[in-house]
Amino acid sequence: MKILVFVKQVPDTVDVKIDPKTGNICRDGVQSTVNPYDMNAIEAALKVKEAVGGTVCAVSMGPPQAMAVLDHALAMGCDECYLLSDRAFGGADTLATGYTLAKAAEKIGDYDLLLFGKCATDAETAQTAPIVAEFLGVPQVTLADSLEIKDGWAYCRRDLGSAYQDVKVKLPAMVSVTENINNPRFPTAKGIFTRGRKPHYTWDAAAAECDTARTGVAGSPSVNKKIFEPPKHNTDTTYFNGEIEEMAKAFVDALEAEHRI
Repeated sequence: MKILVFVKQVPDTVDVKIDPKTGNICRDGVQSTVNPYDMNAIEAALKVKEAVGGTVCAVSMGPPQAMAVLDHALAMGCDECYLLSDRAFGGADTLATGYTLAKAAEKIGDYDLLLFGKCATDAETAQTAPIVAEFLGVPQVTLADSLEIKDGWAYCRRDLGSAYQDVKVKLPAMVSVTENINNPRFPTAKGIFTRGRKPHYTWDAAAAECDTARTGVAGSPSVNKKIFEPPKHNTDTTYFNGEIEEMAKAFVDALEAEHRI
């Protein structure tokens, strides 16, 4: 079985700045990390490999420094990695990103399972995984909090918030997973030391056989008209000390004083 797991490099901070001219996230001087939900996807891929055998290929699109997240995936246990890096990919919306990742999947070929995290923490659109599945013409399951592969089928449970849905799909298929599916493992010392010996591939648009009219800004029909930081407010905080009964009375008195009750 060949499993492709898609990972993204995201800012490792909640203090994200927005460029007022471009409307994009300012990444200069900001540390990056693996998208947390993609860590669950990597773990899911490795568990499938351990259960049924196969190869796990980590795939990412981004600037050259995005190789760091792929190295992390290799240290966790993935077998090889592919970085899609070209200026022609820059500024892509989810459609252009999905097209590029789908072309990479086609180029890698012979895949049985595509795994994504449910969304990326920098935008949280949850659109890319379904778009990739649509481009490839494979069935898709989103929001999976369980996954089992058996006899050429993927058995999943979808967490819909107020309900669960059990589904099965014929492979090849795409599954995006939630944070509740597993607890991602930490890279081992052996994994860190051996990741450099595993195959690393970097593809530009030509190598991935992409039509650059469909990548990056050129291939993005949607634009952000305006992105802005929410206003920050300083709020006075009152702390209550003492026994439970004393604190409860003081809390009620404070609410009454502000005419909240």
